[in-house]
Amino acid sequence: MTFWTRLFLTSFVAATVTLVAATVFASWSLARQVNARLEQGLVDEARLAAETLSRRPAATRDELAAEAEAIGKVIAARVTLLAPDGTVVGDSSLTPPELNGLEQHAADPEIEQARRDGLGVARRYSPTLNTDMLYVAVPVRGQPALANVRLARPLTSITEQLPPLGRGAAGAMALGLVTALGLASIASVLLGQRVRAITDVAERYASGDFSHPARDYGADEIASVARVLDDSARQIGQRVTELDADRARMTAILSGMIEGVLVVNEHGRLQLVNDAARRMLRIDDAFEGRHYLEIVRHPDVAGQIGAALAGTTPEGLELSLPREPETIFMARSAPIRSAAARGAVLVLHDITSLRKADRIRRDFVANVSHELRTPLTAISGYVEALRDGGVDRPEAERFLETIARHTARMERLVRDLLRLARLDAGQEPLDRLACSVDTLFAAVTMELSGAIDARGQRVILDVAPDAATVTGDPAKLHDVFRNLVENAINYTPERTRIVLASARRGDRIALSVTDEGPGIPEGDLPRIFERFYRADKARARHARDPGGTGLGLAIVKHLVELHGGTVQAANRPQGGAILTVELKA
Repeated sequence: MTFWTRLFLTSFVAATVTLVAATVFASWSLARQVNARLEQGLVDEARLAAETLSRRPAATRDELAAEAEAIGKVIAARVTLLAPDGTVVGDSSLTPPELNGLEQHAADPEIEQARRDGLGVARRYSPTLNTDMLYVAVPVRGQPALANVRLARPLTSITEQLPPLGRGAAGAMALGLVTALGLASIASVLLGQRVRAITDVAERYASGDFSHPARDYGADEIASVARVLDDSARQIGQRVTELDADRARMTAILSGMIEGVLVVNEHGRLQLVNDAARRMLRIDDAFEGRHYLEIVRHPDVAGQIGAALAGTTPEGLELSLPREPETIFMARSAPIRSAAARGAVLVLHDITSLRKADRIRRDFVANVSHELRTPLTAISGYVEALRDGGVDRPEAERFLETIARHTARMERLVRDLLRLARLDAGQEPLDRLACSVDTLFAAVTMELSGAIDARGQRVILDVAPDAATVTGDPAKLHDVFRNLVENAINYTPERTRIVLASARRGDRIALSVTDEGPGIPEGDLPRIFERFYRADKARARHARDPGGTGLGLAIVKHLVELHGGTVQAANRPQGGAILTVELKA
């Protein structure tokens, strides 16, 4: 049932009930008023008759009988004249002879009331006329033979006047019902339209559309309610929009964080887990509402959350996950205490890179200390021997040559360290030019020709026509390939070949240095570009002193990346190592 139908039926039923009640009450009230008016009229007529009779001279019984008949004709009522003893001395409805057989009426209630109060009114059944009558009796003074005059009128004559009133009331009620029907329909339509308008606005608000202007609802109570609801809905919509924006910002912030964030409620149920935490803890998407013990399998992490839920703030815990022992996390948790919610938050910091950097720093200090201590020890020993004397000239020259060699090694170490520091700080300028690959390879070969000839090695150039030019800094590219070729010379047996080649690979050019040595152990391939890392020394020309600083390939990697390129090391199936530099064409 629609609101309009309910409203119409309610209004119509209410109007109908009201009209029926009003009609019944009006009919009852009119009947009472008619009865009262007729009764009062009969009383007035009785008093008038009594006053008239009291002013005439004393009359005989016959004269009184004639007087009763005359008065009855005038007032259209039965007139009865009673003697002091209650005997009827005149009656407008009876002839004088008929009066002799009538009983006395001194005991009638209206007569007794008139004798006592001066006026008597009674409604009772008349056995003489066989009908209900209205009797009014009034005392008559000044007539010795007459005590009371009584007027009687049948009640049927009174009730005959009520049906027209009832028919009029029924007609008025019917007209009122028709009018109520029309008014209820019109009121229901108008009110229904207003409610429909309010409903339309509410439905737009419910769908999230707050762009429509507020309607003019009027100035009554419904309008006040509609305006309050409209303002409330707009405020709620604004707050929902703000909450959505805040949630979007929070989601964006949490998604962009490298730290893992995990939030549980006071019952330990997961409420929020960002992408970083899902990756760290290997949590699937269906996490919301589940208990953290179902998701977090690491006992230390679970202990951190449990302590925070208990209301304490535990110290940060450094740990690694069983499935990724090489990854190190710092777990910190804290309780959430607010009027709206309680729970705990866990933050996971991936400190693997920090620990790796710390390890590299310690290794770097140890390596630099070792690299400097070895030549310094040798230099100190030889200088002490020279100062003590007793060394012949050939041996002294050998000592000085060793001191010079170790000094040069320390100078190379310091120079390479300073260059790496500049590269790390971005202080190495890059002058990009079109470089000829043939010229670059020829210059490196010419510079290292002494070492190449000493080992009886051959350098072969294989430059593809479509890879004869690269863009880069000629001096830095020269340093790159000088390091690579020098390594190949040191780690390749005598009388072998070293191939310098270039080839195009799509939009890039691959420049490679290939040797015919023993290759690089597979375990060393991922680390050969680390600082101070050396592969198996047995591959070197001098196992006890390979002559390098262990920083050459690290410098190569930085210089290539400065050009936006990549460098890779691999072993050839037929033996030997191949180091490939890829640069943009």
